[in-house]
This record gives sequence, structure tokens and C-alpha cells, in this order.
Amino acid sequence: MTRQEDFLRNPKVLSNYSLLEEIGVFTYIDTLKAEIKDYEDVLRGAREIFTQPSIDTVLETTVKLISDKFLPSFMIFLWKPSTTHQDLIVKGYKNFRPFDVRIALPNLSVFETFFKQYPRPISFELFEFQLQNEVATAPLRAYEPAIVIPIIGPSGLYGLILVGNKLLEDQYSPQELLYLDRLMAFCSQAIQNLLNYEHSVRDLKTGLYNHGYFRLRLQDEIARSHRLHIPFSLIIMDVDRFKSFNDTYGHLAGDRVLEAIALTIRESLRVQDIPARFGGEEFTVLLPETDRAGAWLVAERLRQKVAKTQIPWDPPLPSVTISVGAVEYEPASNLTPEEIIARADKALYQSKQRGRNRTTMWGAGLLQRTILLARQRNVAGASPQSASS
Repeated sequence: MTRQEDFLRNPKVLSNYSLLEEIGVFTYIDTLKAEIKDYEDVLRGAREIFTQPSIDTVLETTVKLISDKFLPSFMIFLWKPSTTHQDLIVKGYKNFRPFDVRIALPNLSVFETFFKQYPRPISFELFEFQLQNEVATAPLRAYEPAIVIPIIGPSGLYGLILVGNKLLEDQYSPQELLYLDRLMAFCSQAIQNLLNYEHSVRDLKTGLYNHGYFRLRLQDEIARSHRLHIPFSLIIMDVDRFKSFNDTYGHLAGDRVLEAIALTIRESLRVQDIPARFGGEEFTVLLPETDRAGAWLVAERLRQKVAKTQIPWDPPLPSVTISVGAVEYEPASNLTPEEIIARADKALYQSKQRGRNRTTMWGAGLLQRTILLARQRNVAGASPQSASS
């Protein structure tokens, strides 16, 4: 028997049932039950949201939770991926599925002051009226949102969530707005946590992983290699004559070169590979489950793609090349992270000494060299070299 059933069977309640009903006791109980259910729904939703591994899955989970509660015609998420970059990422969902959204909004700075003062979900009409900025709100109005929800974090306004009108009813009730407010607080916090984590492990200039994260993953790969008895490889790349390039064309042009190389690296690797900015103009790539021959193929592909990369600049910049060193880690070797890096770095140094714009493998023996040369036909213009141990 539930507490409610026990309460309703109480003789004193039964004898005064009409009076209790007249003064609204039962209505109040029903209201409390609805509020409790909303709290339970929000807490269940929070658990789901905080266990998501990425912003994309956080958004998808949030869409599902809201759609299970009531049916908005659409939801649009806008957020900036970095506190130092204002460019927005925009994702839209309609009928549980992504849909194409094009909002010509360069950044969120125009809304920053408003939402610091009113950090709550607000109807779009009231938002427009109070902001009094036709140019800023016009791109949002094109989708006719019913509600605007800010994503507020320690660094200010991270993003906005636009929610369309309900499909089955006209307006959102105060209780539904309260539910949205509570759920979005968790959604906002989850997005902030993921953004903060990304900022902590990423190099701001290139978007690749930073040196600290690379060192942690190198330790992980060593342990994984021993556990599974499989090799992995490390590639180190250095931009050729970068100092003279900076001196000739300026540091802004140098920054653009680093960004372009980083993009080429990201687009040329597998999901499981770990590209990082090692420092200055040096880059590293950890290649899980990759032997010497596989590492050489990846290194040559990267080297050749960088040499073909066109970097927009005025005046036009000359082509940029990289020198590459690579090493395979075998579980039986028991090398330390420093020793692995030193071997790859020595191979890189030999690439520099032998004319730059080439790949050198650490310790490639005669048999391995034969294998590499046999695979050379798959990589046009390759020139593998060997660094003796």
C-alpha cells in the first residue's frame, strides 16, 4: 500500500473528505506529485547527460529527453568551441533527427551582457523586446523559436539553445519552462565540462593535442603494448627552415603555416591516432597498433601532403616542407618514453642532415629496408632512409 492510499483510507480524512477537497488539499497533492515526477525526470536526465563522452552525444541525449517530455517542433544548438575563438558551431534537430541549419551569426558577444543579467530560459518575443537589437536577433527569428536558453559558464556565454513551439499545444506551461530550466542547467554544465576538458588537452593555435596530453598517451601506449603484445609507432615532424620563413614573411604567416600543417595532419590520420604539437614547429603522431612499415607509409603520406599544401596568404607563400623521423616500439624493448622520443628525434635529425623533406626510420635493418622499398611503389616519390642504432 502506498503512502497516498494509506492517507486516503485514514478515517479522519474520509470523514472530512468534502472539506479537504473544497479547500484544495487533493489538488495540492497532485501538484506536488507532478513536481516530484519532474524532479525525478530531471535527475534521471542528468545522469544520462553527464555520462556522455562528447558534445554531440550530450546534445542528442538532451533532444531525446525533451522530446520524451513534450514535442518541440525543433531544437537548435549554437556554441563556440573555444574561449579564444568566436566562430560558432550550429546543430539543429527536428523530429529526433539532425537537420540543416544556416544562421548568419558571427559570434555570441552581442548577447553576452543580456544573458549575464538574465541567465534563464526566456520567450523569444520577450528576448527580442528586451534586447532591442534587430540586426542580432534577425538570424534567429528566421527559424521562429519559442524559447531561447543560454548556456552560461565561468568564461561567459558558451552558447544558445533555440526551442521551437510545441507540436501538440500552443505554449509552454510554467511547469514545462521550469523543467527546461533545470534540465538545461545540467546540459550546460556537461557541455562546459567537455569544452574545458578539450581546452585542457588541446593546443590553442593548431587544435592538435598539446604536449602534456601527448606524454600521457605515450605512457598509455607503452602499457597497452606490453599488455596486448603489439607494437606502436611514433612520428616526429619538424617544419624545414621555419625560423628563416618567420624572419622573411613574419610570425603571422608562420602561424598560418602551422595551422595549415596541423589541418593536413588531422585529415590524414585514423580516428585512433594521436596527433600533437610537440612544441614550436615540431609535431608528433602516436600510431597505435602500427609497425615500422606502417609508420613509414603514414610518415611519407604526411610529408608529401604537406609539400602539396597551398597556404592562402598575400603575397603568396612558397611551398613548405617537413622532415620526419619515426620509430617503432616493440613490447620486448622496454624503452622509456624519453628513449622512444630520443630515437625518433635522432631519426628526424638524420632527415635534416640528409637534405630535409624526407623520412628516416630508426634502426631499419636490411630485411625491413627491403620491405619498405617493396612498398615504395604505393607512395610516389618516397625516399626512405635508415638511422642505425
